[in-house]
Amino acid sequence: MKTFIISEILYWVIAAISLYKTIGLWQSDPNRAYLFLGFCTLSVFMALFRRHYRKKFNQRSNKD
Repeated sequence: MKTFIISEILYWVIAAISLYKTIGLWQSDPNRAYLFLGFCTLSVFMALFRRHYRKKFNQRSNKD
């Protein structure tokens, strides 16, 4: 169970770092900034996806 929470937090950390890099690179290298923006978007999606399945797994294990 704890690994699900750790991986979710890791995705949020990756999203925050990618957003920071996007803001830093926006003026100097827009193509790389778009790449990091994509990483940020993907990380947020994966964190929310993991959260959804973690809650679903908890409900299923509590039901039995």
